Amino acid sequence: MTNPFQHRLDARSRLEQRRELIPIEGIDFSSNDYLGLAHHDGIRQVLMEALATGVALGSGGSRLLRGNHPEHEDLESFAADFFGSKGALYMATGYLANVALFTTLPERGDVIVMDELIHASAKEGIHASPVKRAKFAHNDAGACEDAIERARANGAKDVWIAVESVYSMDGDVAPLDDVMAIADRHGAYLIVDEAHATGVHGPDGKGLSAQYEGRDNLIALHTCGKALGQAGALVTLPAQMKDYIVNAARSFIYTTAPTPLSAIAVKAALKVVRDEPQRRERLMDLVNHARSLFPSAPGTAQIVPLMVGDDGAAFKLAKHLQAQGFDIRAIRTPTVPEGTARLRLSVTLNATEDNLNALARAYGERTAA
Repeated sequence: MTNPFQHRLDARSRLEQRRELIPIEGIDFSSNDYLGLAHHDGIRQVLMEALATGVALGSGGSRLLRGNHPEHEDLESFAADFFGSKGALYMATGYLANVALFTTLPERGDVIVMDELIHASAKEGIHASPVKRAKFAHNDAGACEDAIERARANGAKDVWIAVESVYSMDGDVAPLDDVMAIADRHGAYLIVDEAHATGVHGPDGKGLSAQYEGRDNLIALHTCGKALGQAGALVTLPAQMKDYIVNAARSFIYTTAPTPLSAIAVKAALKVVRDEPQRRERLMDLVNHARSLFPSAPGTAQIVPLMVGDDGAAFKLAKHLQAQGFDIRAIRTPTVPEGTARLRLSVTLNATEDNLNALARAYGERTAA
């Protein structure tokens, strides 16, 4: 019997699209640990104290089957207050949260209108949804409104707009004021994935949709595994929507709950975001420095795309820089459109200005050769 998987792997190798897991080493220019909270001593101490009091190591089941611990509810109450929402739901991952949102809230007869560059987990949730969908040109509010008007003309009941606030591969920011105005004008719901904004952008790190929290037509997804340095995802939304997801979202109902320790860590991380604004200030200084070193890079946020174009060339450039001690990764097809391969320079507090200067020199020497 022939092994079909080796054939498939060989095909990926020929296309220079084969991936592999590699050890963590080198200066961090690839993680999403923007504020350096994955190694925060204060959060570690909070977890040690929780362990000493006998907090459960595991949840023991899904939230509906004895997996709903006081720590989960405490986090959700704190998060609702922190973000200014009417409700918050803690889920195991951002991926599962996106699947829950898009497969549960829209109903047959609705339409999801999504930015064409929204990231993979949102796309997976949208593609799994039973409703029709339409794309609009990236960050083009006019195209978004045109798509809604076409959907209404074709008999759409409710419309759900799906965007990221900070785009994970392009480092640019959605025109949320315009999109929220469109949602209000057309009676649509707006789902904002704040994965790369939570903890970093918006008032007190609350994300770029913070000024709209509490509205009945806003749902925000706050990933906990990026700037918060922990795990899981918080969805902030109207209380009735939260209750409905608990009752109907299969990716919530049939998933083991995050550990109580994870909930404690996320709450502690939110407190750090609230109480240590100097971390965001230092990060923005580093972002500005990085963008001065790479002035042609698109975007404005802490994700700095160094455009290469060809998948193979991007991979080889990343390998060269990794060999120089810089942990920077190539982003290739199908994560980004063909011909737009890049190095994704992620600016975090785990690197310094001197580290950025050294990376820029190594990058310049290689690309000039």
